[in-house]
Amino acid sequence: MKKTKNRNISKEEIEHIAELAHIQLNEKEKEVFTDQFNDILDFFNEINEVNTEGVPPTHHTLSVSNVYREDKITPSLSKEDALKNAPKKERGYFKAPRII
Repeated sequence: MKKTKNRNISKEEIEHIAELAHIQLNEKEKEVFTDQFNDILDFFNEINEVNTEGVPPTHHTLSVSNVYREDKITPSLSKEDALKNAPKKERGYFKAPRII
């Protein structure tokens, strides 16, 4: 048994969307896109009819666990080691060209 389709998007709205997207559509394309948009909306309406009571909300269909590592404090480079290969340095700092 086929359900009656809810036609939610009009041809005029498709024309408006096309204008916002800066695309030109001929009359046949407008009809096709109107049907496609409405088929998508019909599918959403069908999904909305599914009983989801008692189903916990999820962000992923698969279980996802945190994969971050624990931070470990390690010694940093000394100022001399950090500046050792610098092409230009001045008074203990990197020297970079002035940008105006």
